[in-house]
Amino acid sequence: MLEDHTTAASQAPWPTAYPQGYAVVDVETTGLARDDRIISAAVYRLDARGEVEDHWYTLVNPERDPGPVWIHGLTSDVLEGAPLFGEIAQEFSSRLADRVLVAHNAVFDWSMIAREYARAKSEAPVRQRLCTIALSKELGLPLPNHKLESLAAHFGVVQQRAHHALDDARVLAEAFRPSLHAAAGRGVRLPLLECRPLTEWSGSTTIGRQASGGYPSSGGYQSSGGYQPGSWRPSRKRTPCPYPNPGRYKDGKPLKQGMRVAFSGDTSVDRELLEDRAVEAGLHVATSLSRVTSLLVTNDPDSGTSKTVKARQFGTPVIDEAAFGQLLRDVEPARSPADGA
Repeated sequence: MLEDHTTAASQAPWPTAYPQGYAVVDVETTGLARDDRIISAAVYRLDARGEVEDHWYTLVNPERDPGPVWIHGLTSDVLEGAPLFGEIAQEFSSRLADRVLVAHNAVFDWSMIAREYARAKSEAPVRQRLCTIALSKELGLPLPNHKLESLAAHFGVVQQRAHHALDDARVLAEAFRPSLHAAAGRGVRLPLLECRPLTEWSGSTTIGRQASGGYPSSGGYQSSGGYQPGSWRPSRKRTPCPYPNPGRYKDGKPLKQGMRVAFSGDTSVDRELLEDRAVEAGLHVATSLSRVTSLLVTNDPDSGTSKTVKARQFGTPVIDEAAFGQLLRDVEPARSPADGA
């Protein structure tokens, strides 16, 4: 399968607008929240046509509990002697400099990296990112879902150690190369997004530009220890959800692509990241709540916000952020017209 994509690209001129180099990145973290830390990082540097130049891997001491050890396998004992992020920031920068950051669900990796650099009172030398989920959608790849393992299987790439940063980065690099060649062969515009670094970090409070960049958010945080949005942010504009609304969420059932989801109140995961994860799963993020809203996500259903009040009036299902995160892992695909009702 890999040879077919490479051959198709070799028969067409390489797009001159494509980047000159890529840094395929994977980070393992203590969790998904805004105060979580990176515990390992890997970078595969690729040339303009996706060929591997070199790779690099490091553990990072998070200076806190390592989080879900059962997922990443990195215990406090293993991380105790690892360097702090500030000690590897310069080397990390040399791997990222003048390249497009490539990751699977890139908004998450970029958010974590940008925060770590902000804590170190520095900036990552990255100005654009490319999400392989978005690229697979641009290419119309027939994937059952948007997990890395599905993308790898499509291109015949064998994963050896899932949730190990170095192996995840290797797998993604090997899957990205044929994706890049397929895009070049068809003249597809790469879904590049701007990376905006954080501008300040004071204690546990971040002030300034949103780490995940690309899509400034009208929502945000006013609580201590989180993002405090300025008045400069424009309203976020999203591509309309391509799927029809299948109706309301039903307790105990999976989410379905096309469902309209609204958010209310503070979230532990950055709101922008949470919304992007929902959009990438095929959901419609609604800025207000109406009778056709499928679901309201809030950690404080009794807060008395306009959305929670309307949810009670309309009988809209309400779940918390943790439950929503679990449901995002397996969203039911939208039915095609041929599937029937």
